[in-house]
Amino acid sequence: MIEVESLTKSFGDTVAVKDVSFNVESGEVLGLLGPNGAGKTTTIRMLTGYLPPTRGTARIVGYDIFKDSLKVRRQIGYLPENVPLYNNMSVNTFLNFVARVKDTEVRTRNDQIDEILLHCGLREVQNKTIGKLSKGFKQRVGLAQALIGNPMVLILDEPTTGLDPRQIAQIRDLIKQLASGHTIILSTHILHEVSMVCDRVVIIHNGEVVAQDSVENLTKELTKTQMTYITIHGPLKLVKESLKTVEGVLVVESHPGDVEDVNNFIVHAQLERDIRELIAKCVVNSGFGLLELKSHALSLEDIFLQLTTKGAKPMNLN
Repeated sequence: MIEVESLTKSFGDTVAVKDVSFNVESGEVLGLLGPNGAGKTTTIRMLTGYLPPTRGTARIVGYDIFKDSLKVRRQIGYLPENVPLYNNMSVNTFLNFVARVKDTEVRTRNDQIDEILLHCGLREVQNKTIGKLSKGFKQRVGLAQALIGNPMVLILDEPTTGLDPRQIAQIRDLIKQLASGHTIILSTHILHEVSMVCDRVVIIHNGEVVAQDSVENLTKELTKTQMTYITIHGPLKLVKESLKTVEGVLVVESHPGDVEDVNNFIVHAQLERDIRELIAKCVVNSGFGLLELKSHALSLEDIFLQLTTKGAKPMNLN
């Protein structure tokens, strides 16, 4: 559905995006993840025809973004980070205006808008002036305009920026619903958003792709040890020294807790080696209080920091 090949954009001597390549399958929700300034928005602007690439190209539904720019735009519904809304228009008037701009079929236009209003939860505010709506409803209007013309591809740039937790949950639910009928690229720097909504992730840092896969596969690739998370009641230094004596333990990480002498530990052992029983025996026999013990895996935040933090590397246990 979407094929991106060596997409590059330079502004003078500054290379904002360098040789970015990835594919998005039909019906997939792809998370374009990276810190602010990583090159996500520049990549999206090239895909949507707002910026020409310096080199490289992309094909959307088989059309080249440079050679077939108008055809590409007809296949895309785009929600930019700052939604361009006409605040003096009512929701209904604005969506009709967008439908005319997109040259949708006149005889089906009203039915399409009615369906989009229902789908985006805008029926109750369709006659209200956009400028008087909450930020959450304005984002819904932005999504609604992206759906006009029934595009095959939706490209959403930071769709939950500036929303409160309740509004964020509502927009995420709406994106999940839209995923059943569209291929979606979702640009964000919010880790939880990716894990909640996306099938696969492309991580961009300093304008380059540093990883792309499902979160599950990235976790497996970056995990170098079998990890066990433990919460123990006992003096931190003594507990840590005791855990190091357990057969198979490679490294013990300690994280002081909020309560005196209650500390958290992550114990690393060789992959595929389960030493939880040995750890439990050690803790009990040493006279410490075992409060929690469970298997531990890298979180999306751990993966993100490993791949995007300058100088950060996976733990070397060799």
